[in-house]
Amino acid sequence: MFTLRSLLALALATTGCLLAPAAMAQAFPSKTVTIIVPAPPGGTADITARMLQEPLSKALGQPVVIENRGGGNGAVGTQALLNAPPDGHTLLMQFSGFHVMTPQLVKVPFDPLKDLQAVANVMSAPQVLALRSSLPFKTARELVDYARKNPGKLNYSSAGNGSVQHIAAELFKSLTDTRIVHIPYRGTGPMVTDLLASQVDFTLTTAPPLVGHIQAGKLRALLVASDQRLPALPDVPTAKEAGIPNFEVQSWFTLYTHGKAPRAAVDRVAAEVQKIVSTPEFQKKAGEQGAQVTFMGPEAMTRYAQAEYERWGKVIKVQGIKAD
Repeated sequence: MFTLRSLLALALATTGCLLAPAAMAQAFPSKTVTIIVPAPPGGTADITARMLQEPLSKALGQPVVIENRGGGNGAVGTQALLNAPPDGHTLLMQFSGFHVMTPQLVKVPFDPLKDLQAVANVMSAPQVLALRSSLPFKTARELVDYARKNPGKLNYSSAGNGSVQHIAAELFKSLTDTRIVHIPYRGTGPMVTDLLASQVDFTLTTAPPLVGHIQAGKLRALLVASDQRLPALPDVPTAKEAGIPNFEVQSWFTLYTHGKAPRAAVDRVAAEVQKIVSTPEFQKKAGEQGAQVTFMGPEAMTRYAQAEYERWGKVIKVQGIKAD
């Protein structure tokens, strides 16, 4: 039999349970928020995270710090997220290549699609083929013609074995019937540094790390792997215009967190990111970098990532792309 005291206690306990999610939402964030970039500084993932850093800190009322954890083509940084407390205070600026391409070519110690929780997609950017300015090629067709006549003489750099740059270049080689040597690096930043120093011949990577160097004449862009030209590089033809149809490679950059993080924390960050990327200032800056804002919330991004995994799985299989 329930006494008045026991009924009151039960009522209070039930009320506490109902209020718990709201209390959790109000409590987040209660400390510094860390955005892990699973690559060295200088790449598009790093640029995207730093574009978010200050406005997200103001919106959340807590410091937001960037932590570059390169290595393993994204595996080291991703594992650092999974090793952190699953409270939503640690985020990962994930890039699409590692999330949906790399696991289909090399073994990683986790499942990005299952172990990570999507928060918000921030930006997308197509791959740009850029070569050292000392090479004589003025068009993609000139590069292809030389590569066919001189198999193995040209090389290209990537951010790592199984990276999106690697897959994009292998797709390019397949579509153009060329033999070009792959030189993997430990991230986009070091790769671009060596390209500028003429240590490698060319690369395919997203526009943000390249735009300034192309505009300054330090690198020469031959094509954009997209169906539209980039406003930041209006004179650079699309792959189709350059004579290489069906060569479209778009990368996306998404905030993820631990798969067990509270949904209240995920929703709070997603809501704030949506406000930030909707501002004219953010969109203008993205465009100047050769990217565009493509916001998606948790559910939409989860579905999109699964579809991208399946799409690139088919491309990798049909084209016979393999890890080195």
